[in-house]
Amino acid sequence: MPRDPSNDTEKHSHMSVKTYEGDLRAPEGARFAIVACRFNHLVVDRLVEGALDALRRAGGVPESDVVLTWVPGAFELPLAVKRLAASGKFAAVIALGAVIRGSTPHFDFVAGQAASGSSAAMLETGVPVAFGVITTENIEQALERAGTKAGNKGFEAAQTALEMASLVAALGRDGL
Repeated sequence: MPRDPSNDTEKHSHMSVKTYEGDLRAPEGARFAIVACRFNHLVVDRLVEGALDALRRAGGVPESDVVLTWVPGAFELPLAVKRLAASGKFAAVIALGAVIRGSTPHFDFVAGQAASGSSAAMLETGVPVAFGVITTENIEQALERAGTKAGNKGFEAAQTALEMASLVAALGRDGL
């Protein structure tokens, strides 16, 4: 019978292999930046609330260690994300927005540019960027992903930011 890796209780213990893995605790003194889009603010406001909740509850990050920056829309996210990441003042940046096909005729272009620009900012600066921009067909789907049926993608993005900040700190302690 083949082994099922999802049931492997030792999936992270490999005898003598040095293993790095982040957790949801913010590194000591870590500050976080959130960049949020005003466009579709009804949805994005809920994503921001979710992200702040995750940083506070899961990461133990006081709101005084969080900077919130607003941009007009998803297309403008990458510039603010890159400026904040490049500042050296933040352990991670969280990009939040909602691109809804029904209200944005150039949906694919906007969503793609927001994702690729945020990814490029992360790779160029070495600062984790958690991408919490939801893309949906309609407002109902967006609201589901902003705190109702499908959870809160802002909360999930902040958890990703916490884990990556923790991982980068661990790597840094070993000079990696």
